[in-house]
Amino acid sequence: MPPKPRNLILNLLLGSGGTPLSARAAVASCALFGLRENTVRVALARLAAAGLIEAAGRGAYRLGPNAAQLAADVATWRSAGRRLRDWDGGWIAVHAGPLGRSDRVALRARDRALGLLGLRELDRGLHLRPDNLAGGVDAARERLFKLGLERDAAVFVAHAFDTSREERARTLWDGAALDRGYLETSQRLDDWLACAETLEIDAAARESFLLGNDAIRQLVFDPLLPAPLVDADARHRFIETVVRFDAAGQSIWERFREETSP
Repeated sequence: MPPKPRNLILNLLLGSGGTPLSARAAVASCALFGLRENTVRVALARLAAAGLIEAAGRGAYRLGPNAAQLAADVATWRSAGRRLRDWDGGWIAVHAGPLGRSDRVALRARDRALGLLGLRELDRGLHLRPDNLAGGVDAARERLFKLGLERDAAVFVAHAFDTSREERARTLWDGAALDRGYLETSQRLDDWLACAETLEIDAAARESFLLGNDAIRQLVFDPLLPAPLVDADARHRFIETVVRFDAAGQSIWERFREETSP
C-alpha cells in the first residue's frame, strides 16, 4: 500500500531539518508512490487548515504549531538508547480502572499513550512496564499525560508482586519476537544499503522511504525493555542501524530533490 499523502508530507517535513517543502517538491515526491497532483494539493490544504503545516513563503510549507508535539515525539526515536537506566525489578504502573470507557476519543488517546510507553495490562485496569526509563516514574507520568492519558489516572511505582503476578508481568511482552525483529530489520536495512548505489534515484528514494518508515515505526513503538526480558545488545545494534539508514535515506532524498527541482 502506498503511504497516505498526509503522512508522506509530514514525514518529509519532519526529516527536513527545518527546510521548507515546496508544493512542487511535495507533488514530485508523492508521484513516486503513484499519488496524483490534485490529491497532494488537497492534502496540503487540509494539513494547513489543521495547523499541522503553515506557509513558508510562496508555494512552500513548514511544520505548523499543531505539529510541535508530533515532531517532539518522533524525534525521540534517535535517542531511544539514551532514555534507559538499569532495572532494579520495579514496575511503572498505571491504574486506569476508574477511568471511563464511553468517550472513544479519550480511550484512543489513553491506549496510544500507554502503547507508546510500552505498558501492558496485567489485571483489568492495571498496566505495567519495567521501571527502567530515565527520569523514573515522574518523567514517565509527565510523558503519559502529554500523550493523552487522563490526569486522573494513578501513575506510580510498584514492587513486590506475589510470585504469580511477577511471573505473568514478565511475560506480558513477547521478548523472543522483539529480538527477532531487531535482527531481521537490521539485516534487511544492511542488505539494502549494500546495493543502494546500483538503484536509480527514483527507486532509491521510494524504497528508502518505505523501509526507513517501517523501521522507525518499529523503534517508536518498541517497549524498550531491559535485559533479561529482551536482548539489549541486539536492540542497541538495531538502533544504530536505523540511525545509519536514516542518514543514508536523507542523503538520497536530498539528491532526489536536487535532480527534480526546476
